Amino acid sequence: MSSEQEVLSGPPAPKLLDDRIWVDGCWDFFHHGHAGAMLQARQLGTELYVGVHSDEEILENKGPTVMNLRERLAAVDACRWVTRSVAYAPYVTQLECISHFGCKYVVHGDDITSDSSGEDCYRFVKAAGRFKVVKRTPSISTTDLVGRMLLCTRTHFIKSLQKMLAGEEGSGTEAEKKAEGEAMMKRIRQYATDETGKRPGADVYFWSASKAAKTEETEERGSFRTLLKGPGPKIGQRVVYVDGGFDLFSSGHIEFLRQVILTEDDLAKKDGWYNQQDINERQGKGDDYGPVFVVAGVHDDEVINYWKGVNYPIMNIYERGLCVLQCRYVNAVIFGAPFSPTKSYLTGSPWGTYDAVYHGPTAFMPLSYDPYMAPKEMGIFQEVSRHEFQDVNAGTIVQRIMKSRDLYEERQRKKGMKAIGEAEHRKREILEEEQRLKEEKMVSAS
Repeated sequence: MSSEQEVLSGPPAPKLLDDRIWVDGCWDFFHHGHAGAMLQARQLGTELYVGVHSDEEILENKGPTVMNLRERLAAVDACRWVTRSVAYAPYVTQLECISHFGCKYVVHGDDITSDSSGEDCYRFVKAAGRFKVVKRTPSISTTDLVGRMLLCTRTHFIKSLQKMLAGEEGSGTEAEKKAEGEAMMKRIRQYATDETGKRPGADVYFWSASKAAKTEETEERGSFRTLLKGPGPKIGQRVVYVDGGFDLFSSGHIEFLRQVILTEDDLAKKDGWYNQQDINERQGKGDDYGPVFVVAGVHDDEVINYWKGVNYPIMNIYERGLCVLQCRYVNAVIFGAPFSPTKSYLTGSPWGTYDAVYHGPTAFMPLSYDPYMAPKEMGIFQEVSRHEFQDVNAGTIVQRIMKSRDLYEERQRKKGMKAIGEAEHRKREILEEEQRLKEEKMVSAS
């Protein structure tokens, strides 16, 4: 069966629906610009179908993908505004395909996308009057991120997100810094919406403390400040905590978060959460809901760089936070979370003491001590088991880029980006090797 036949293999929709929107793309190592396109598309209807191109078609028309189809599908399926993903969607959007799924309109950003022949990928749906345009998210693209990796730049780092949102940090004049802060705050508010893209959906907090408290293990209590207030935990839900850098938010992070949901779901089944009487009781008070409320702590740029070196994180805390916020497996985000969640931090949260703290069996960060000693001593630590995407993280993604540097440089040139020289490539290799040796020494010393 060909990829085209596979896309159209299911029964066709009985009719076209004005509120069932179609978007399609490569969605290569998923970033908040992708999520922004999906959010805007979702706000134009009540359902969002997302087409995902095959590795082969992307290679033919654009260049190599960093993430394979399964990894890209995992990222799309995790976006809270997506109703359904469609694998092997044609690179040039076809009326037959979108009509098969009952989508009347196709949505795309205000940039031009061309196939290998230089023709508009949306020419057929445009001619049929079934095309709508949304604003492209500024200052972020897959091409930008690849450039950061190849050039080892650190100019994207944010020293204080709180001050940047307040217009007190950043580049430009005072007026420009203020405008940029307001635009960033607007985007955080948009990404903190529920599955409709229109109502508040997530809590967002800052945690403030000294640099030592954020990077090392100290009992400094710190302080929480509300940035956005969402619906919060519902009656009966367990509140659980996860944390990380979530750099280049990928299938490894996403599957970990999904496993947290599945683990909590299994616990809830044993406790009778899905008994019909309990379901009826919840529905009697409104819509039914799941048994867990997931809080995700996101580390500052300087915390990640302290541990990981080179020019990690590739995405700054604002970009990483937006990626986490758009994920359907997360209900709240804490910007500036400590590397080691201490007892005072875990018991002093806005939601009280957490019912569980989850982490995966391995970590991208080098560890010279156990950062999860406190939750283990409290008896609330849970470790998810290994999974299909366990080894996919920022480091492995960077290695994929470096191993196929010539192919990605050609892709960069097609996008009008500066060519990456041999010296820059070698610089990255040296920095990565120095960091590897440093990590080995830290681990052996512990």
